[in-house]
Amino acid sequence: MNKIKKIGVFTSGGDSPGMNAAIRAVVRTALFYDIQVLGIRRGYEGMINGEFVEMDRKSVANIIQRGGTILKTARSMAFMTPEGRKEAYDQLKGAEIDALIAIGGDGTFTGAKIFGEEYNFPILGLPGTIDNDLFGTDFTIGYDTSINTVTDAIDKIRDTAESHDRLFIVEVMGRDCGLIALRSGIGVGAESIMIPEMKTDMAALFNRLEMGRKDKSSKILIVAEGEGDSGGAFEIADKIKLKFPQYDTRVSVLGHIQRGGKPTCMDRVLASRLAVAAVENLMTGKKGKMVGLIHGKIAFTPFDLAIKHHVEINLDLLKIVEILSL
Repeated sequence: MNKIKKIGVFTSGGDSPGMNAAIRAVVRTALFYDIQVLGIRRGYEGMINGEFVEMDRKSVANIIQRGGTILKTARSMAFMTPEGRKEAYDQLKGAEIDALIAIGGDGTFTGAKIFGEEYNFPILGLPGTIDNDLFGTDFTIGYDTSINTVTDAIDKIRDTAESHDRLFIVEVMGRDCGLIALRSGIGVGAESIMIPEMKTDMAALFNRLEMGRKDKSSKILIVAEGEGDSGGAFEIADKIKLKFPQYDTRVSVLGHIQRGGKPTCMDRVLASRLAVAAVENLMTGKKGKMVGLIHGKIAFTPFDLAIKHHVEINLDLLKIVEILSL
């Protein structure tokens, strides 16, 4: 067992529901093993500036149900430079921090990989991102909450669509990954889903709208924000208006509501399991890896694999959309 006496924990990049549950589990697991914990505010930027706060059991009480992150988050241009990382290292050593737990996504893990290798510093990562786009875990912390938020929002949009016989194009988050669009689309019974991983065939979409049930009083199309083949939600709407002027076509962009809100039970449990595993495995010498969950079991994936290997889209899910939207 490594003689780790003090762990630093921080959140970085975009916030995701369940980050607070992960912070809570890191702190309480470390204290269970008589390890001190310092929270690092505002991610790598706070690390450079020495924004450390001592954490105890009380400091993480009543946060498991809260969205966002009590440690705040920020993007740091300075940490991308050798000078910035050297300042961060000096701050960590000055605070006698022996190891780090980073909660975030690909940008967070890219920084963790470089910093860990430069200074031989023990770091483990927890996948905190709503996009579910990291290789080495079935689900990321925040993804389940996000797709439930999207589903709830589109259910409400469907009410208006039904009332006015409208076609709604709903844009959801997913710059490079369409998993939010794909799963929520199945959950709400969308007529079509457009994602970055698949080329959008407008002719096929038009045919689908033409051949669909004429008695349907509403139609929902979901577009991931990273879909670029057809120009995104607003350009797709313009093309549909030209082709089908009889449709009352509207666009709704869900935006940042997808990143907020109380985490679901699934995200709270996932965050807790991964955080406990991170602390316990730092104690045994593991470093330079992301802690994930694959087929229900804890798994460790090197940072470079987690961020470079894109998650493959399950084509069966797209087929399900086609079958069930008739």
